[in-house]
Amino acid sequence: MAINWFRAVPKLRHSEPEFIRSHAFSLSFSPTKRAFSGSGRIATALSSSSSSMSYAKELAAAKKAASLAALLCQKVQKALLQSDVHSKSDKSPVTVADYGSQAIVSLVLERELPCESFSLVAEEDSGDLRKESGQETLERITKLVNDTLANSDFSSVSNLTTEDVLRAIDNGKSEGGSSGQHWVLDPIDGTKGFVRGDQYAIALGLLDEGKVVLGVLACPNLPLTSISGNNQHSSYDKVGCLFFATVGTGTYMQPLDGSSLIKVHVSTTENPEEASFFESFEAAHSLHDLSSSIAQKLGVKAPPVRIDSQAKYGALSRGDGAIYLRFPHKGYCEKIWDHAAGCIVVTEAGGVVADAAGNPLDFSKGKYLDLDTGIIVTNQKLMPLLLKAVKESLDEKVSSL
Repeated sequence: MAINWFRAVPKLRHSEPEFIRSHAFSLSFSPTKRAFSGSGRIATALSSSSSSMSYAKELAAAKKAASLAALLCQKVQKALLQSDVHSKSDKSPVTVADYGSQAIVSLVLERELPCESFSLVAEEDSGDLRKESGQETLERITKLVNDTLANSDFSSVSNLTTEDVLRAIDNGKSEGGSSGQHWVLDPIDGTKGFVRGDQYAIALGLLDEGKVVLGVLACPNLPLTSISGNNQHSSYDKVGCLFFATVGTGTYMQPLDGSSLIKVHVSTTENPEEASFFESFEAAHSLHDLSSSIAQKLGVKAPPVRIDSQAKYGALSRGDGAIYLRFPHKGYCEKIWDHAAGCIVVTEAGGVVADAAGNPLDFSKGKYLDLDTGIIVTNQKLMPLLLKAVKESLDEKVSSL
């Protein structure tokens, strides 16, 4: 019989006021067995607004979930990179990490935030795992999930069965929408980067009545220092960033180990010539030629910084670059989990996220974004110039067809 483990574990009781306790946990959670090191001073500062208090519990749970999922993904990526070159074309490692990450996030959120109306919009479902051909992969995922939880704050939890893991994955079948609360998850955003050993992210957002009110980006391979200019391929001693934001409170970054955090802000540059920009690493994911045309019209001199995943949103939120351009190929429909967490991380850091016509992104219509052509991200000062360059480049592209 499967154990409903997140219901069976008793909730701890504390004497501190709820919003202080939640913020202390959200600021300092370490996914390993290290002690919590929350600062009451910082917690009080962060909880000064009513918005902060409204989503304190959700933020704490989201940070725990994303941090644990990052640990699981790091284990799989390390094993993948240590394997021989032929096995790197094998999709099974990233499949295991993808499903395992989604199971971890689902389980942690449901345990930390018990609610009858729990809703998760996520990329994966368990259909293939329930087939006979998927049994071996399911066993690997279940073991990985259990091992990850055993080395965390959830070490006292009974071992999960394969059925527990399948159920957790299938929590992600929600369609989202404009009413109620819906968690939005990409368990591994940037799978090609993951396989290459480069950038990827666990991206978790929360919609409330169709608006993104919370976002967490766990970026295990993103350096703690800037990747601006040509530094993205340099050697770094310290990697692993956690970005998080709730509506009205700003954006913060801390190492994935849960140590000290800083408030971050987008670049304040007003000069487009100084505005380096991000775009997708893979040419198949975005029209690099269109981005190049836009950059040329702006007078951007720096070469593009090409990295995978919503790690771009995190890097931009702390000012590594000033512009992010994403123009997918014709026929591609953007999913809400590809942008929800990144969107609020940037906007709370003072940035602007819009479609190519300057409209804000609408996350209230289900799993897909209804977009005008593409997505552009920058600071408020550069946005008018960027929109003008985008329009001119798109018009030229149309006239040349």
